[in-house]
Amino acid sequence: MASKLRFVLASALLAAASAQAAVPLPALTIDPNEVSVSGLSAGGFMAVQMHVAYSATFKRGAGVVAGGPFYCAEGSVVNATGRCMTHSTTIPVASLVSTTNSWAGSGLIDPVSNLNTSKVYLFSGTSDNTVKQAVMNDLKTYYASFVPAANTAYKNTIGAGHAMVTDDYGSACSTTAAPYINNCGFDLAGEMLKHIHGALNARNNGTLSGSFSEFDQGAFVSGHGMATTGWVYVPATCASGATCKLHVVLHGCKQNTSDVAQQYVRNTGYNRWADSNDMVVLYPQTGAGATNSCWDWWGYDSANYSKKSGPQMAAIKAMVTQLASGTGAPPTLPAPTGLGTSGATANSMNLVWAAVSGASGYNVYRAGSKVNTSLVTATSYNDTGLAAGTTYSWTVKAVDAAGIESPPSAAATGTTTGAPPPTATCTTASNYAHTIAGRAYAYFGFTYANGSNQSMGLWNVFTTTTLKKTATNYYVIGTCP
Repeated sequence: MASKLRFVLASALLAAASAQAAVPLPALTIDPNEVSVSGLSAGGFMAVQMHVAYSATFKRGAGVVAGGPFYCAEGSVVNATGRCMTHSTTIPVASLVSTTNSWAGSGLIDPVSNLNTSKVYLFSGTSDNTVKQAVMNDLKTYYASFVPAANTAYKNTIGAGHAMVTDDYGSACSTTAAPYINNCGFDLAGEMLKHIHGALNARNNGTLSGSFSEFDQGAFVSGHGMATTGWVYVPATCASGATCKLHVVLHGCKQNTSDVAQQYVRNTGYNRWADSNDMVVLYPQTGAGATNSCWDWWGYDSANYSKKSGPQMAAIKAMVTQLASGTGAPPTLPAPTGLGTSGATANSMNLVWAAVSGASGYNVYRAGSKVNTSLVTATSYNDTGLAAGTTYSWTVKAVDAAGIESPPSAAATGTTTGAPPPTATCTTASNYAHTIAGRAYAYFGFTYANGSNQSMGLWNVFTTTTLKKTATNYYVIGTCP
């Protein structure tokens, strides 16, 4: 009982800390003709719902991985787990098309005429036995009633399991297991974005320019199976006032940040393309009230789940509206100058720069990610939690009274003292810390090592495990010599 109580208290404290760290979703300049959505599994079904119901918003189109036709479940969990996943019975595509037209005529969803100019990218793995290819085939048939055939791409020849597919991260291609991200040597995020948005610049395989932020979802919805916070990636150009594209990414069941930490928001490939193509990526998150962390695509939360009035639907639409509410005001302040590093220790570095006249404060970025939780009002900052014997790069941006950032300063580099980590890296930490760092994942309250899937015990801050990294994204329980 005491152990269970400690776990509950720790979870509550972690949730509270996360809520305190969350920031408001920014107001940026978004091109209304360049908004799109994609998702996997439950997120795939939800992406179809968002695309069809809010077609005036998601004008550019949708990417669907292991999803199905709009309103496929018709409010029934039996339909959801049967015909809409295993295709155990026929999906009434013609009837669903009729329902779509009827709801559009009644104003419950946007006019279907909007879909005529959008693009759709569909993906189904040949080893996916969770959502069968027959279901995706029916989705293709459904979309044919609204989207020109030339605007639809369908990739169904790769031996992927039930997962989001990448070309360099995740489990073996045919796997169907947490974190449901598979390395199939295929850049699915890139292919979707290029089909939906047209020709794009090459992805950024190096350090990203922008920043990840954990934002307050409570400003848009309370309860209804949604978490208190979500995530957003904003390239530096978009933060500085450029007009940008927007892509919304919807995770699958058992894939929110409580389940797989930040693996889905950081390692599925979207951000690399976004960074070099002026594209903001929004990652809404389900929470503890969601059945199996799934989005509501069969009615577990609301009978109106697939209409514009559905609580989860309306919340995501409100997030899009907020992101697109910026005025596009250019930066009012120049980039800081004179950034330098000093006072290196094995785990910290001191940064100093020249003051910018009119600045309310500063934001400090390490390798493109903001490291300060609150605005820095001084012209110095001590960055901690670094690895020994490692070279880092920093930039600083001035912030004016309206919260608009300046361009970044010239980068300054510095190397921490001490010996660098050995090639075979061992890390001893709590199971919770391992999941946050991406070395492990949580599933139904237990923790498993990435790659080897070895059981590490309870997912909490009290159980400590030593993990040895033997290959990229592959960890085993053990010690280093």
